[in-house]
Amino acid sequence: MAYALVFSGQGGQHPDMLPWLAEDALTRRVNASLAVADWRTSLMDADWAARNANAQTLLTGVALAAWFQLAPHLPPPAAMAGYSVGELAAFSAAGVFDAGTALDLAHARALAMDRCAAKAPGGLLGVSHIAPDTLARLLAGTPVAIAIRNAVDSVVLGGPPAALDRIEAAAVHEGAHCTRLRVTVPSHTPAMRPAAEAFAQVLAGVPCARPRTALFSNAADRIASAEQARSALAAQIATTVRWDECMENLHARGVDCVLEIGAGAALARMWNQRYPDVQARSADEFRRVDALVQWVARHA
Repeated sequence: MAYALVFSGQGGQHPDMLPWLAEDALTRRVNASLAVADWRTSLMDADWAARNANAQTLLTGVALAAWFQLAPHLPPPAAMAGYSVGELAAFSAAGVFDAGTALDLAHARALAMDRCAAKAPGGLLGVSHIAPDTLARLLAGTPVAIAIRNAVDSVVLGGPPAALDRIEAAAVHEGAHCTRLRVTVPSHTPAMRPAAEAFAQVLAGVPCARPRTALFSNAADRIASAEQARSALAAQIATTVRWDECMENLHARGVDCVLEIGAGAALARMWNQRYPDVQARSADEFRRVDALVQWVARHA
């Protein structure tokens, strides 16, 4: 019996997330890194919560704090993956680098992306219920690219705001459902190449280890070495997050359930839609640690 561990991306953060999470040295370090007294109180300010540097640092640190508080009560996971910035927490949980390094990397990653976006502003648009050939036709000749691939008919697009407006109108006309994300960075698109290159330089100076657990990347399938880890973390900033393939890789491990760590339950919902026979839940759905542990014990 086995379970997979997945770490949430950006966008679902809220003041009441992970209500069972206790204050500890890592949550206090998150507060210090963000120069705030209490991260939950700060999340009540929607503008503060949406800022890249705040969100990426907070989500990385809080997710790792949650996992380290859960880990003593659970068997080791059979495999891990992270969604977008969630990869930093996943790589740290898998032993590639420690939690303090993950926090520092989250700040450096956000800074590199914000600097890049200042020169080439953009955004993200969720599009679902659209056929791949229709989407390809709409994107042809535009500066808009697929930032995240969640399923064959569900993607997130990234690009300049005006171009996204045109694609949104065209996609809705074709019967698609569109949701504009509250993001000012065209993450995971070629426009972010300068950010990926800057982050690669940061990673070159970071001591990394081979993962202790099967670890799957958004950009490079399974990570088997420290060098692969560095390369994948930099590459995914400017290339498509292949979350559909990550889910396939996790499912191929024969897991009996999936536990999402982070804010909201977006990854658990996507998993349940794709693999209804293998249940997934988010740690954010539970109010007590013992209830979460009992759920994993019943399913893994």
